[in-house]
Amino acid sequence: MRVEALDHETDFDGWRAAARRLLTEGVRPEDVRWQVGDTGGDLFDGIGRAVPAAKPRTITVPKAFLADAQRAICHRDPGRFDLLYRLLWRLQRNKGLLANAVDDDVHRLHALTKAIRRDVHKMHAFVRFRSVAGEAEETFVAWFEPEHRITEIGTPFFMRRFATMRWSILTPDRCAHWDKEVLRFTEGAQRSDAPSGDELEDLWRGYFRSIFNPARLKVKAMTSEMPKKYWKNLPEAELIAPLIAEARQMEARMVEAAPTRAKRLAQYDYAEPDLPPADALAALKRKAAACELCDHACHATQTVFGEGPLTARLMVVGEQPGDREDIAGRPFVGPAGALFDEALADADLSRDDLYITNAVKHFRFTPKGKKRLHQPPRVGHIDHCRWWLKAERALVKPRLTLAMGATAIRSLHGTPLKVAAARAEGFECFDGGKAFASLHPAAVLRQTTAADRDRAYRSLVDDLRRAKAEVMEAA
Repeated sequence: MRVEALDHETDFDGWRAAARRLLTEGVRPEDVRWQVGDTGGDLFDGIGRAVPAAKPRTITVPKAFLADAQRAICHRDPGRFDLLYRLLWRLQRNKGLLANAVDDDVHRLHALTKAIRRDVHKMHAFVRFRSVAGEAEETFVAWFEPEHRITEIGTPFFMRRFATMRWSILTPDRCAHWDKEVLRFTEGAQRSDAPSGDELEDLWRGYFRSIFNPARLKVKAMTSEMPKKYWKNLPEAELIAPLIAEARQMEARMVEAAPTRAKRLAQYDYAEPDLPPADALAALKRKAAACELCDHACHATQTVFGEGPLTARLMVVGEQPGDREDIAGRPFVGPAGALFDEALADADLSRDDLYITNAVKHFRFTPKGKKRLHQPPRVGHIDHCRWWLKAERALVKPRLTLAMGATAIRSLHGTPLKVAAARAEGFECFDGGKAFASLHPAAVLRQTTAADRDRAYRSLVDDLRRAKAEVMEAA
Protein backbone atom coordinates (compact mmCIF):
# COMPACT_ATOMS: atom_id res chain seq x y z
CA MET A 1 0.00 0.00 0.00
CA ARG A 2 1.39 3.38 -1.05
CA VAL A 3 0.99 6.11 1.58
CA GLU A 4 0.91 9.78 0.55
CA ALA A 5 1.05 12.34 3.34
CA LEU A 6 -0.32 15.84 2.86
CA ASP A 7 0.65 18.86 4.97
CA HIS A 8 -2.88 19.90 5.92
CA GLU A 9 -6.53 19.17 5.19
CA THR A 10 -6.76 21.56 2.20
CA ASP A 11 -3.30 20.87 0.74
CA PHE A 12 -4.35 20.99 -2.92
CA ASP A 13 -0.83 21.63 -4.21
CA GLY A 14 0.50 18.67 -2.24
CA TRP A 15 -2.28 16.39 -3.48
CA ARG A 16 -1.77 17.52 -7.08
CA ALA A 17 1.98 16.87 -6.99
CA ALA A 18 1.50 13.46 -5.37
CA ALA A 19 -1.27 12.48 -7.82
CA ARG A 20 0.92 13.40 -10.79
CA ARG A 21 3.77 11.31 -9.38
CA LEU A 22 1.49 8.34 -8.72
CA LEU A 23 0.03 8.47 -12.23
CA THR A 24 3.50 8.58 -13.75
CA GLU A 25 4.46 5.50 -11.75
CA GLY A 26 1.19 3.74 -12.65
CA VAL A 27 -0.02 3.28 -9.08
CA ARG A 28 -3.66 2.23 -8.99
CA PRO A 29 -6.20 4.17 -6.86
CA GLU A 30 -6.94 1.15 -4.67
CA ASP A 31 -3.23 0.93 -3.81
CA VAL A 32 -2.97 4.45 -2.40
CA ARG A 33 -3.77 5.60 1.13
CA TRP A 34 -3.97 9.35 1.70
CA GLN A 35 -3.30 10.86 5.10
CA VAL A 36 -2.84 14.32 6.52
CA GLY A 37 0.37 14.74 8.48
CA ASP A 38 2.48 11.90 9.84
CA THR A 39 0.08 9.50 11.55
CA GLY A 40 2.21 6.41 11.27
CA GLY A 41 1.54 3.47 8.95
CA ASP A 42 0.93 -0.25 8.77
CA LEU A 43 3.02 -3.24 7.76
CA PHE A 44 2.34 -2.94 4.02
CA ASP A 45 2.76 0.81 3.62
CA GLY A 46 4.96 1.76 0.68
CA ILE A 47 4.15 -1.33 -1.35
CA GLY A 48 2.03 -0.54 -4.41
CA ARG A 49 1.22 -2.46 -7.57
CA ALA A 50 2.60 -0.49 -10.48
CA VAL A 51 1.18 -0.94 -13.96
CA PRO A 52 4.03 -1.45 -16.42
CA ALA A 53 4.11 1.20 -19.13
CA ALA A 54 5.83 0.76 -22.49
CA LYS A 55 6.60 4.49 -22.66
CA PRO A 56 6.33 7.49 -20.31
CA ARG A 57 2.79 8.60 -19.63
CA THR A 58 1.42 11.87 -20.93
CA ILE A 59 -0.89 13.18 -18.21
CA THR A 60 -3.80 15.33 -19.37
CA VAL A 61 -6.29 16.93 -17.00
CA PRO A 62 -9.39 18.93 -17.98
CA LYS A 63 -9.39 22.45 -16.53
CA ALA A 64 -12.89 21.87 -15.18
CA PHE A 65 -11.62 18.94 -13.12
CA LEU A 66 -8.82 21.00 -11.56
CA ALA A 67 -11.26 23.73 -10.54
CA ASP A 68 -13.66 21.18 -9.05
CA ALA A 69 -10.83 19.35 -7.30
CA GLN A 70 -9.64 22.55 -5.64
CA ARG A 71 -13.13 23.09 -4.25
CA ALA A 72 -13.77 19.45 -3.30
CA ILE A 73 -10.60 19.26 -1.21
CA CYS A 74 -12.15 21.90 1.08
CA HIS A 75 -15.00 19.48 1.91
CA ARG A 76 -14.93 17.57 5.20
CA ASP A 77 -15.60 14.23 3.48
CA PRO A 78 -12.65 12.00 4.57
CA GLY A 79 -12.78 10.11 1.26
CA ARG A 80 -12.30 13.17 -0.96
CA PHE A 81 -8.64 12.50 -1.77
CA ASP A 82 -9.40 8.92 -2.82
CA LEU A 83 -12.32 10.13 -4.95
CA LEU A 84 -10.26 12.75 -6.75
CA TYR A 85 -7.35 10.41 -7.50
CA ARG A 86 -9.76 7.71 -8.70
CA LEU A 87 -11.39 10.23 -11.06
CA LEU A 88 -7.99 11.41 -12.25
CA TRP A 89 -6.93 7.82 -12.95
CA ARG A 90 -10.12 7.15 -14.90
CA LEU A 91 -9.83 10.42 -16.86
CA GLN A 92 -6.57 9.17 -18.38
CA ARG A 93 -8.56 6.38 -19.99
CA ASN A 94 -11.90 8.13 -20.58
CA LYS A 95 -11.55 11.79 -21.57
CA GLY A 96 -15.30 12.39 -21.56
CA LEU A 97 -15.93 10.96 -18.10
CA LEU A 98 -16.95 14.27 -16.49
CA ALA A 99 -19.83 14.61 -18.95
CA ASN A 100 -21.42 11.43 -17.54
CA ALA A 101 -23.52 12.92 -14.74
CA VAL A 102 -24.90 9.53 -13.65
CA ASP A 103 -21.47 8.05 -12.99
CA ASP A 104 -21.15 7.48 -9.23
CA ASP A 105 -17.77 9.21 -8.90
CA VAL A 106 -18.80 12.18 -11.08
CA HIS A 107 -22.08 12.54 -9.21
CA ARG A 108 -20.20 12.55 -5.89
CA LEU A 109 -17.74 15.18 -7.15
CA HIS A 110 -20.61 17.43 -8.19
CA ALA A 111 -22.22 17.01 -4.76
CA LEU A 112 -19.00 18.02 -2.99
CA THR A 113 -18.40 21.08 -5.17
CA LYS A 114 -22.03 22.18 -4.84
CA ALA A 115 -21.76 22.02 -1.05
CA ILE A 116 -18.58 24.09 -1.14
CA ARG A 117 -20.04 26.75 -3.43
CA ARG A 118 -23.06 27.05 -1.14
CA ASP A 119 -20.84 27.31 1.94
CA VAL A 120 -18.74 30.05 0.32
CA HIS A 121 -21.93 31.91 -0.61
CA LYS A 122 -23.10 31.71 3.01
CA MET A 123 -19.75 33.02 4.21
CA HIS A 124 -20.00 36.03 1.89
CA ALA A 125 -23.56 36.69 3.09
CA PHE A 126 -23.23 36.15 6.83
CA VAL A 127 -19.81 37.40 7.89
CA ARG A 128 -20.30 40.39 10.22
CA PHE A 129 -17.28 42.52 11.06
CA ARG A 130 -16.99 44.23 14.44
CA SER A 131 -14.63 47.05 15.36
CA VAL A 132 -11.82 46.16 17.76
CA ALA A 133 -11.32 48.73 20.51
CA GLY A 134 -7.85 49.89 21.54
CA GLU A 135 -6.07 49.29 18.22
CA ALA A 136 -3.69 51.99 16.93
CA GLU A 137 -5.33 51.70 13.48
CA GLU A 138 -9.02 50.87 13.09
CA THR A 139 -9.33 47.10 12.75
CA PHE A 140 -12.33 44.85 12.25
CA VAL A 141 -12.72 41.21 13.24
CA ALA A 142 -15.41 38.69 12.31
CA TRP A 143 -16.18 35.22 13.63
CA PHE A 144 -17.64 32.63 11.26
CA GLU A 145 -18.27 28.90 11.53
CA PRO A 146 -18.38 27.35 8.05
CA GLU A 147 -19.57 23.87 7.29
CA HIS A 148 -16.34 23.07 5.47
CA ARG A 149 -12.72 24.27 5.28
CA ILE A 150 -13.33 27.19 2.93
CA THR A 151 -11.27 30.00 4.48
CA GLU A 152 -8.62 30.10 1.73
CA ILE A 153 -11.07 30.12 -1.16
CA GLY A 154 -13.77 32.24 0.52
CA THR A 155 -11.81 35.18 1.93
CA PRO A 156 -10.28 36.73 -1.24
CA PHE A 157 -13.79 38.12 -1.87
CA PHE A 158 -13.45 40.28 1.26
CA MET A 159 -9.96 41.36 0.24
CA ARG A 160 -11.43 42.84 -2.95
CA ARG A 161 -14.55 44.26 -1.31
CA PHE A 162 -12.85 45.81 1.74
CA ALA A 163 -9.47 46.59 0.23
CA THR A 164 -8.86 49.73 2.34
CA MET A 165 -9.88 48.18 5.66
CA ARG A 166 -7.75 46.12 8.08
CA TRP A 167 -9.67 43.00 8.98
CA SER A 168 -9.47 39.42 10.21
CA ILE A 169 -11.93 36.57 9.73
CA LEU A 170 -11.61 33.92 12.44
CA THR A 171 -12.90 30.36 11.98
CA PRO A 172 -12.29 27.14 13.93
CA ASP A 173 -10.11 25.75 11.11
CA ARG A 174 -8.16 28.66 9.63
CA CYS A 175 -8.06 32.43 10.06
CA ALA A 176 -7.54 35.07 7.38
CA HIS A 177 -5.90 38.45 7.97
CA TRP A 178 -5.78 41.42 5.57
CA ASP A 179 -3.45 44.36 6.32
CA LYS A 180 -4.46 46.30 3.15
CA GLU A 181 -1.52 44.81 1.26
CA VAL A 182 -1.16 41.07 1.96
CA LEU A 183 -3.72 38.36 2.74
CA ARG A 184 -2.24 35.78 5.11
CA PHE A 185 -3.60 32.73 6.90
CA THR A 186 -3.01 31.36 10.39
CA GLU A 187 -4.26 28.43 12.48
CA GLY A 188 -7.84 28.26 13.69
CA ALA A 189 -9.21 30.29 16.59
CA GLN A 190 -11.96 30.20 19.21
CA ARG A 191 -15.16 32.26 19.44
CA SER A 192 -13.77 34.10 22.48
CA ASP A 193 -10.94 35.50 20.32
CA ALA A 194 -13.40 37.69 18.40
CA PRO A 195 -15.28 40.73 19.79
CA SER A 196 -18.89 40.13 20.76
CA GLY A 197 -20.24 43.50 19.58
CA ASP A 198 -19.57 47.17 18.87
CA GLU A 199 -21.38 50.51 18.71
CA LEU A 200 -22.18 50.09 15.00
CA GLU A 201 -24.51 47.15 15.56
CA ASP A 202 -27.47 49.36 16.48
CA LEU A 203 -27.07 51.11 13.12
CA TRP A 204 -26.93 47.76 11.34
CA ARG A 205 -30.06 46.52 13.14
CA GLY A 206 -31.83 49.75 12.21
CA TYR A 207 -30.86 49.25 8.58
CA PHE A 208 -32.04 45.63 8.62
CA ARG A 209 -35.40 46.66 10.08
CA SER A 210 -35.82 49.41 7.49
CA ILE A 211 -35.28 47.08 4.51
CA PHE A 212 -37.46 44.27 5.86
CA ASN A 213 -40.47 43.98 3.55
CA PRO A 214 -43.38 42.23 5.29
CA ALA A 215 -45.36 42.08 2.05
CA ARG A 216 -42.78 39.74 0.53
CA LEU A 217 -42.11 37.59 3.59
CA LYS A 218 -41.66 33.87 2.92
CA VAL A 219 -40.46 32.24 6.10
CA LYS A 220 -39.46 28.90 4.56
CA ALA A 221 -37.46 30.60 1.82
CA MET A 222 -35.82 32.92 4.34
CA THR A 223 -34.77 30.14 6.70
CA SER A 224 -33.51 28.15 3.71
CA GLU A 225 -31.29 31.01 2.57
CA MET A 226 -30.49 32.18 6.11
CA PRO A 227 -30.24 28.94 8.14
CA LYS A 228 -30.75 29.26 11.89
CA LYS A 229 -27.29 27.85 12.61
CA TYR A 230 -25.83 31.20 11.49
CA TRP A 231 -28.17 33.33 13.60
CA LYS A 232 -26.11 33.17 16.79
CA ASN A 233 -23.36 35.25 15.14
CA LEU A 234 -25.64 37.75 13.37
CA PRO A 235 -26.48 40.97 15.28
CA GLU A 236 -29.74 41.34 13.35
CA ALA A 237 -30.92 37.82 14.28
CA GLU A 238 -32.68 39.05 17.42
CA LEU A 239 -35.03 41.07 15.18
CA ILE A 240 -36.12 38.21 12.95
CA ALA A 241 -38.77 36.64 15.19
CA PRO A 242 -40.42 40.00 16.13
CA LEU A 243 -40.40 41.12 12.48
CA ILE A 244 -42.04 37.86 11.36
CA ALA A 245 -44.70 38.22 14.03
CA GLU A 246 -45.25 41.86 13.11
CA ALA A 247 -45.54 40.93 9.43
CA ARG A 248 -48.27 38.42 10.21
CA GLN A 249 -50.19 41.03 12.18
CA MET A 250 -49.88 43.52 9.34
CA GLU A 251 -51.09 40.88 6.88
CA ALA A 252 -54.13 40.19 9.05
CA ARG A 253 -54.95 43.90 9.24
CA MET A 254 -54.62 44.21 5.46
CA VAL A 255 -57.05 41.31 4.92
CA GLU A 256 -59.58 42.86 7.30
CA ALA A 257 -59.29 46.36 5.83
CA ALA A 258 -61.34 47.52 2.87
CA PRO A 259 -59.52 47.60 -0.47
CA THR A 260 -58.06 50.95 -1.49
CA ARG A 261 -58.01 52.35 -4.97
CA ALA A 262 -54.61 52.82 -6.53
CA LYS A 263 -53.50 56.41 -6.88
CA ARG A 264 -53.30 57.98 -10.29
CA LEU A 265 -49.95 59.43 -11.16
CA ALA A 266 -51.36 62.95 -10.83
CA GLN A 267 -52.28 62.35 -7.19
CA TYR A 268 -48.64 62.26 -6.15
CA ASP A 269 -48.72 66.01 -5.86
CA TYR A 270 -45.90 68.43 -6.39
CA ALA A 271 -45.67 70.76 -3.37
CA GLU A 272 -45.64 74.24 -4.88
CA PRO A 273 -43.35 76.60 -2.90
CA ASP A 274 -44.81 79.68 -1.24
CA LEU A 275 -43.17 82.05 -3.72
CA PRO A 276 -44.29 84.27 -6.58
CA PRO A 277 -44.58 82.15 -9.77
CA ALA A 278 -41.41 83.52 -11.42
CA ASP A 279 -39.37 82.96 -8.26
CA ALA A 280 -40.88 79.50 -7.86
CA LEU A 281 -39.75 78.56 -11.37
CA ALA A 282 -36.24 79.89 -10.65
CA ALA A 283 -36.12 77.84 -7.44
CA LEU A 284 -37.29 74.79 -9.35
CA LYS A 285 -34.53 75.26 -11.93
CA ARG A 286 -31.89 75.51 -9.19
CA LYS A 287 -33.19 72.32 -7.59
CA ALA A 288 -33.23 70.48 -10.90
CA ALA A 289 -29.62 71.52 -11.57
CA ALA A 290 -28.55 69.19 -8.75
CA CYS A 291 -30.92 66.36 -9.71
CA GLU A 292 -29.79 62.84 -8.77
CA LEU A 293 -33.05 60.95 -9.30
CA CYS A 294 -31.42 58.69 -11.91
CA ASP A 295 -28.09 58.01 -13.63
CA HIS A 296 -29.08 60.06 -16.69
CA ALA A 297 -27.26 63.24 -15.66
CA CYS A 298 -23.84 61.73 -15.01
CA HIS A 299 -22.28 62.74 -18.35
CA ALA A 300 -24.45 65.69 -19.36
CA THR A 301 -23.04 69.21 -19.23
CA GLN A 302 -26.04 70.64 -17.39
CA THR A 303 -29.75 70.39 -16.71
CA VAL A 304 -31.83 71.89 -19.54
CA PHE A 305 -35.04 73.13 -17.94
CA GLY A 306 -38.12 74.57 -19.60
CA GLU A 307 -38.58 78.23 -20.48
CA GLY A 308 -41.41 80.56 -21.38
CA PRO A 309 -44.12 82.63 -19.69
CA LEU A 310 -45.90 80.97 -16.78
CA THR A 311 -49.14 82.40 -18.22
CA ALA A 312 -48.72 80.40 -21.45
CA ARG A 313 -51.90 78.59 -22.45
CA LEU A 314 -49.98 76.12 -24.65
CA MET A 315 -47.16 73.93 -23.34
CA VAL A 316 -44.91 72.17 -25.87
CA VAL A 317 -43.05 69.08 -24.61
CA GLY A 318 -40.18 67.51 -26.54
CA GLU A 319 -38.06 64.41 -25.91
CA GLN A 320 -34.74 65.45 -24.34
CA PRO A 321 -32.03 68.05 -25.00
CA GLY A 322 -29.60 67.48 -27.85
CA ASP A 323 -25.91 68.32 -28.08
CA ARG A 324 -26.47 72.05 -28.72
CA GLU A 325 -29.11 72.34 -26.00
CA ASP A 326 -26.83 70.60 -23.52
CA ILE A 327 -24.12 73.20 -24.13
CA ALA A 328 -26.44 76.22 -24.25
CA GLY A 329 -28.69 75.16 -21.34
CA ARG A 330 -31.86 76.05 -23.29
CA PRO A 331 -34.43 73.82 -25.07
CA PHE A 332 -34.73 73.66 -28.87
CA VAL A 333 -31.69 75.70 -29.98
CA GLY A 334 -30.02 73.12 -32.25
CA PRO A 335 -30.94 72.05 -35.81
CA ALA A 336 -34.29 70.66 -34.60
CA GLY A 337 -34.87 73.93 -32.75
CA ALA A 338 -34.23 75.96 -35.91
CA LEU A 339 -36.78 73.88 -37.81
CA PHE A 340 -39.19 74.23 -34.88
CA ASP A 341 -38.88 78.05 -35.04
CA GLU A 342 -39.59 77.91 -38.77
CA ALA A 343 -42.70 75.82 -38.17
CA LEU A 344 -43.86 78.19 -35.42
CA ALA A 345 -43.58 81.12 -37.83
CA ASP A 346 -45.60 79.25 -40.49
CA ALA A 347 -48.26 78.48 -37.85
CA ASP A 348 -48.33 82.14 -36.80
CA LEU A 349 -46.99 81.35 -33.35
CA SER A 350 -44.05 82.69 -31.34
CA ARG A 351 -41.93 81.24 -28.55
CA ASP A 352 -43.30 84.10 -26.43
CA ASP A 353 -46.69 82.38 -26.67
CA LEU A 354 -45.46 79.02 -25.39
CA TYR A 355 -43.91 77.29 -22.44
CA ILE A 356 -41.36 74.94 -24.03
CA THR A 357 -39.75 72.06 -22.18
CA ASN A 358 -38.64 68.42 -22.54
CA ALA A 359 -39.86 65.21 -20.95
CA VAL A 360 -36.28 64.46 -19.89
CA LYS A 361 -33.96 67.23 -18.75
CA HIS A 362 -30.52 65.82 -19.56
CA PHE A 363 -28.73 64.90 -22.79
CA ARG A 364 -28.05 61.17 -23.14
CA PHE A 365 -25.33 60.31 -25.61
CA THR A 366 -22.59 57.92 -26.66
CA PRO A 367 -19.15 59.50 -27.27
CA LYS A 368 -17.59 58.76 -30.67
CA GLY A 369 -14.34 60.61 -31.21
CA LYS A 370 -15.05 64.31 -30.76
CA LYS A 371 -18.77 63.81 -31.39
CA ARG A 372 -21.56 62.94 -28.99
CA LEU A 373 -24.13 60.69 -30.60
CA HIS A 374 -27.70 61.07 -29.36
CA GLN A 375 -29.16 58.10 -27.45
CA PRO A 376 -32.88 57.91 -26.57
CA PRO A 377 -33.70 58.00 -22.86
CA ARG A 378 -34.67 54.80 -21.11
CA VAL A 379 -38.08 54.23 -19.54
CA GLY A 380 -36.59 54.74 -16.07
CA HIS A 381 -35.20 58.12 -17.11
CA ILE A 382 -38.62 59.19 -18.41
CA ASP A 383 -40.38 58.05 -15.25
CA HIS A 384 -37.91 59.72 -12.88
CA CYS A 385 -37.90 62.98 -14.83
CA ARG A 386 -41.71 63.14 -14.80
CA TRP A 387 -41.42 64.69 -11.33
CA TRP A 388 -39.89 67.82 -12.87
CA LEU A 389 -42.46 67.92 -15.68
CA LYS A 390 -45.24 67.64 -13.10
CA ALA A 391 -43.71 70.56 -11.18
CA GLU A 392 -43.57 72.69 -14.35
CA ARG A 393 -47.19 71.87 -15.16
CA ALA A 394 -48.25 72.78 -11.62
CA LEU A 395 -46.74 76.25 -12.13
CA VAL A 396 -47.81 76.89 -15.73
CA LYS A 397 -51.25 75.20 -15.64
CA PRO A 398 -51.51 75.00 -19.47
CA ARG A 399 -54.92 74.68 -21.16
CA LEU A 400 -53.41 72.39 -23.81
CA THR A 401 -50.19 70.46 -24.19
CA LEU A 402 -48.55 69.50 -27.48
CA ALA A 403 -46.45 66.34 -27.09
CA MET A 404 -43.80 66.08 -29.81
CA GLY A 405 -42.71 62.48 -30.28
CA ALA A 406 -43.18 59.15 -28.51
CA THR A 407 -41.07 60.00 -25.44
CA ALA A 408 -43.12 63.11 -24.67
CA ILE A 409 -46.36 61.18 -25.18
CA ARG A 410 -45.26 58.41 -22.81
CA SER A 411 -44.16 60.89 -20.16
CA LEU A 412 -47.41 62.85 -20.29
CA HIS A 413 -49.75 59.87 -20.61
CA GLY A 414 -47.89 57.52 -18.25
CA THR A 415 -48.02 54.60 -20.70
CA PRO A 416 -46.87 54.24 -24.32
CA LEU A 417 -49.13 55.41 -27.16
CA LYS A 418 -48.46 55.30 -30.90
CA VAL A 419 -47.75 58.77 -32.28
CA ALA A 420 -50.23 58.34 -35.14
CA ALA A 421 -53.08 57.37 -32.79
CA ALA A 422 -52.26 60.17 -30.36
CA ARG A 423 -52.19 62.70 -33.24
CA ALA A 424 -55.56 61.54 -34.53
CA GLU A 425 -57.42 61.33 -31.24
CA GLY A 426 -55.46 63.32 -28.68
CA PHE A 427 -55.05 61.94 -25.15
CA GLU A 428 -55.35 62.78 -21.47
CA CYS A 429 -52.25 63.72 -19.47
CA PHE A 430 -51.39 62.13 -16.14
CA ASP A 431 -52.88 65.18 -14.35
CA GLY A 432 -56.09 65.15 -16.36
CA GLY A 433 -55.01 67.88 -18.80
CA LYS A 434 -55.83 67.72 -22.50
CA ALA A 435 -53.03 66.96 -24.98
CA PHE A 436 -52.46 66.74 -28.71
CA ALA A 437 -49.52 65.01 -30.35
CA SER A 438 -47.20 65.71 -33.27
CA LEU A 439 -43.95 64.56 -34.79
CA HIS A 440 -40.78 65.79 -33.15
CA PRO A 441 -38.85 68.30 -35.35
CA ALA A 442 -35.87 65.92 -35.24
CA ALA A 443 -38.07 63.28 -36.90
CA VAL A 444 -38.70 65.72 -39.76
CA LEU A 445 -34.93 66.20 -40.20
CA ARG A 446 -34.42 62.42 -40.32
CA GLN A 447 -36.57 61.98 -43.44
CA THR A 448 -34.42 60.69 -46.31
CA THR A 449 -36.16 62.31 -49.29
CA ALA A 450 -37.23 65.88 -49.92
CA ALA A 451 -40.83 64.79 -50.50
CA ASP A 452 -41.00 62.90 -47.20
CA ARG A 453 -39.39 65.77 -45.37
CA ASP A 454 -41.84 68.27 -46.86
CA ARG A 455 -44.79 66.05 -45.95
CA ALA A 456 -43.58 65.62 -42.36
CA TYR A 457 -42.91 69.35 -42.01
CA ARG A 458 -46.43 70.23 -43.21
CA SER A 459 -47.93 67.84 -40.66
CA LEU A 460 -45.90 69.52 -37.89
CA VAL A 461 -47.17 72.96 -38.96
CA ASP A 462 -50.74 71.62 -39.13
CA ASP A 463 -50.44 70.25 -35.59
CA LEU A 464 -49.18 73.59 -34.31
CA ARG A 465 -52.05 75.40 -36.04
CA ARG A 466 -54.54 72.94 -34.59
CA ALA A 467 -53.11 73.44 -31.10
CA LYS A 468 -53.28 77.24 -31.51
CA ALA A 469 -56.92 77.05 -32.64
CA GLU A 470 -57.77 74.86 -29.65
CA VAL A 471 -56.38 77.25 -27.04
CA MET A 472 -57.89 80.25 -28.79
CA GLU A 473 -61.29 78.58 -28.77
CA ALA A 474 -60.91 77.66 -25.08
CA ALA A 475 -60.12 81.30 -24.28
